[in-house]
Amino acid sequence: MIFETVLITALGILMLAILANLYRVIKGPSSADRVIALDSVGINLIASIAVFSVLLHTHAFFDLILLIGILSFIGTIAFARFIERGVVIERKR
Repeated sequence: MIFETVLITALGILMLAILANLYRVIKGPSSADRVIALDSVGINLIASIAVFSVLLHTHAFFDLILLIGILSFIGTIAFARFIERGVVIERKR
């Protein structure tokens, strides 16, 4: 009973963190701040799904957690390359 209350409270706090990061994505003063906020949204989303999975007593969401982690990592690398070079994929002619 108390464990479920703690998990639901953790979900609420993680949702507030996601909303705060989405605000930083929209209003961010620089592109680097937006990239960091998007990465943080991905991490908080992974944590939220993990807590939800524990709350439901299931392992069904582990593949989704892995997928979001991979996509978040690739997205962060792509944004970092774009900020550094101006293009994500270099085409040599």
